[in-house]
Amino acid sequence: MESRSNSFDVIVVGAGHAGIEASLAPAKMGLNVAVITINLDNIGQMSCNPAIGGLAKGHLVREIDALGGEMGKAIDKTGIQFRTLNTKKGPAVRSSRAQADMFRYKTYMKKALESAENLTIIQSMVDSLIVKNGKAAGVVLWTGEELYAGAVILTTGTFLRGLVHIGLFNYNAGRAGDFASNKLSLSLLENGLEIGRLKTGTTPRLDGRTIDFSELEEQKGEDDFIPFSIADKNITNEISCYITYTNKNTHNIILNDLDKSPLYCGVIKGVGPRYCPSIEDKVVRFKDKERHQIFLERESLDSVEFYPNGLSTSLPLDTQLKFLRSIKGLEKVKIMRPGYAIEYDYVLPDQLRHSLETKKIDGLFLAGQINGTSGYEEAAAQGIIAGINAALKLKGEKPLILRRDEAYIGVLIDDLITLGTSEPYRMFTSRAEYRLLLREDNADFRLCEFGKMVGLLDEERYFIYKEKLAGFNELILFLKTYEKGKYYDLLKRPDFYLENIAPDLDKEAKQSDKDIINRVQLFVKYEGYIARQKEEIYRLKKFDDFKLESDMDFNEIPGLSLEVVEKLNKIKPQTIAEASRISGITPAAVSILLMRCRK
Repeated sequence: MESRSNSFDVIVVGAGHAGIEASLAPAKMGLNVAVITINLDNIGQMSCNPAIGGLAKGHLVREIDALGGEMGKAIDKTGIQFRTLNTKKGPAVRSSRAQADMFRYKTYMKKALESAENLTIIQSMVDSLIVKNGKAAGVVLWTGEELYAGAVILTTGTFLRGLVHIGLFNYNAGRAGDFASNKLSLSLLENGLEIGRLKTGTTPRLDGRTIDFSELEEQKGEDDFIPFSIADKNITNEISCYITYTNKNTHNIILNDLDKSPLYCGVIKGVGPRYCPSIEDKVVRFKDKERHQIFLERESLDSVEFYPNGLSTSLPLDTQLKFLRSIKGLEKVKIMRPGYAIEYDYVLPDQLRHSLETKKIDGLFLAGQINGTSGYEEAAAQGIIAGINAALKLKGEKPLILRRDEAYIGVLIDDLITLGTSEPYRMFTSRAEYRLLLREDNADFRLCEFGKMVGLLDEERYFIYKEKLAGFNELILFLKTYEKGKYYDLLKRPDFYLENIAPDLDKEAKQSDKDIINRVQLFVKYEGYIARQKEEIYRLKKFDDFKLESDMDFNEIPGLSLEVVEKLNKIKPQTIAEASRISGITPAAVSILLMRCRK
């Protein structure tokens, strides 16, 4: 039997949502890639909620697709309910969400990796990095085998010294059912990287046969939902989800058992997610709130398990069952898997460059929860950027750096590097100052050229993008010229839409597909606001023109406070614009740096 080669261009550690995109990207760009995962059966595992997308997260999925990634295509093929959130609000904050068949999603992603050219999948665990002369050169597996590569990407999720908590009982695991990686953190520390500790959690899984749906609120999907991937034309809604609520009795049960919660007994040291708290946190922090909304979501068409979205908990199993049975529709429910919290190590993200390469170890890239983020979409977004930039580095080309005005991915990465994080970072539309430009509907217009430029976007998606762009421009031109732009001007009114004037439009306009018509309407209605945002971006770009030397010692610049000097020396911003976004950097400090650059 032929032995496995121990030399690759890129090694990716982990095959979760970040690892999938991080390994597929360089493989599609022509490099020889190895992806190492503890369990081949859990590639693309949805460890928490069975869904893709959501507020701001839907934007990330569409951006990943526009660059040539896999997540959008996967959820279009394996989703079982599709909805648009925030439909009553402005276009900048509308987001797509799909409930996934988590088993079929895993199967799709495993097949995507198995069928990719230039990609080797290895079931094993990585114990340490191989670093030579300050450069990542490979990894050492727990079997002692050494694998070598020109670049290494770590996408370890919650596996670094993972510790699962159910009540006051805990055990080492990367997630329920999988080994933890207990040695790799030490290797990172030995190579000079700073590490912190975070916490996240998940809900109990319920037996759907023991849920009474008859009196619960049903929530159906949207039949006219626009697919996540521009390569897909249709989606199918196969199920509904159901809504119920906690009550005062539920809250009292939880409050009475707080002494059994690892969160409130000091057992858990890691910081949990502010914007996705456990039910214990909700009850304690929002004492005046009489009820909390719960979405009951089926995990698969091939399973009876349900995910009670909104009930993440680490309370003991008997307490979980007690508070669940106090909720309408769950009076006789049975738990198939307990909810739990998990603590894990992460690398402080201000030690990264915008390419997601570490500053201390050349050729080492990090993506996903190891950078302090939460969420499948945030992980996949980092994964595709890390994979692209690892490939570009080995090809001797400049990295792909997306700006804050170009993509939510750019906002995500810039926030991590310039602001850092001490709690699991989650993407929100409010984090993007140019969110009117960064709408879901125009992700392909913004990013497909980048995907094509780096050699990742396939010809099918690029052709569809070019067709949509041409259709958009043709309809805009038609409206501007038809009856001297009468309807173009009318469309700027908030209560006026193209369907109002359909009888007057000629064949060309009527044949434009719904997606194009929607984009044109949004563009025309918000044209003034978009123009102002572009002017603001142009004004601020002057700060990007002021470059800072990579080896600059900020101690030598007079007038800067000790705090400012410490932060600048740690993060090493490359431009004045980047420096200005670092937490604690004052306008006075920015002025001093500007004077230094001008000299």
